[in-house]
Amino acid sequence: MEWISLIGYVAACLTTLSFLPQAIKVISTRNTQGISLLMYGMFVVGVLMWLIYGVLIENLAVSLANLLTLLFALPILIIKYQNR
Repeated sequence: MEWISLIGYVAACLTTLSFLPQAIKVISTRNTQGISLLMYGMFVVGVLMWLIYGVLIENLAVSLANLLTLLFALPILIIKYQNR
């Protein structure tokens, strides 16, 4: 693996895993008071678009990172929507 790809994979891991603590907290407490519904909605749509882009250009790092981020962010958005 070349070093440029390694940078991409490390960046993908870090940015994706950064959502895990928030997802765990929101799912366990159901508290979304400090989270903006508009921001999370825009974020989830953006992540979905990055996922589609990654699939279309056949880039595993982009695709996998955004798939996992979507899986972590979508439950937060759903809970936030339910709590509005």
